[in-house]
Amino acid sequence: MLKLRRTLAWSIDFALIVAAATLLAVLTFHRVSALVTDVPELATKGGLDLVTSRGDVIGASEHLGLSLWDKVVLDVEEAFGALVVVTFLYQWACLTWLGRTLGKGLLGLHVTPRLSRHAVRRAAVTTAADVAVYALACVLLIEGHFALSVLVWAVAVVLFLVNALTVFFPGRRSLADRLAGTSVEGAFRRAGSGPMERVPLG
Repeated sequence: MLKLRRTLAWSIDFALIVAAATLLAVLTFHRVSALVTDVPELATKGGLDLVTSRGDVIGASEHLGLSLWDKVVLDVEEAFGALVVVTFLYQWACLTWLGRTLGKGLLGLHVTPRLSRHAVRRAAVTTAADVAVYALACVLLIEGHFALSVLVWAVAVVLFLVNALTVFFPGRRSLADRLAGTSVEGAFRRAGSGPMERVPLG
C-alpha cells in the first residue's frame, strides 16, 4: 500500500514536470517561429556575404542557413536547460519549505530529515534521474553526437531504474534517499492511545 502511494506521489510530481516541459516546448516553438521575422536581417547578411564572396554563392548560402540553424539549436538547448533548472528548483523548494513535494503531500508522505543540505542533494539526484541526463542526451543528439547521445541515453535509463527500483530493496529507500541521507515516511497516525508518530515506508 505504501509503495503504491509512493509511486502515485512520484507520478503526480512527474506530471507537473511534464506540464512544465509542455509549456517550455510551446514557448520554444514560438521562439523558433519568431526567427522568421529575423530572416530579412539574415538575408541582408547573406546578401553582403554574397557580394563579398567573389562568386562563392554556395558558401554564402551555407553561411545563411547555418546562422538560422544555430539560433534554432540554441533555443532548443535553452529549453532543455530551463527544464532541468525548473525541476531542481521545484524539488529543492518543496523539500526545504514543506518537507515534501506536492505529490508526496497529496499522498500523505514526508521526507526526513528536513534539512537544507539533504534537500539540495536529494533534489540534485532526483533531477538527474528524472530529467537532466535525458536532457543531456537530447542536446548531444541535436549537436550531432549520435553515438555519445545513445550512450548517455542508456545511462539515463539505468539511472532512472536504479533510483526507482532501490525502493524495493531492504530499507525502502531510493537512490536519491541513499545519497542524500533521507527517507520517505508515511503520514502521521496515532499509535494506540499514545502520541502521534511517523509511519516509516518499510
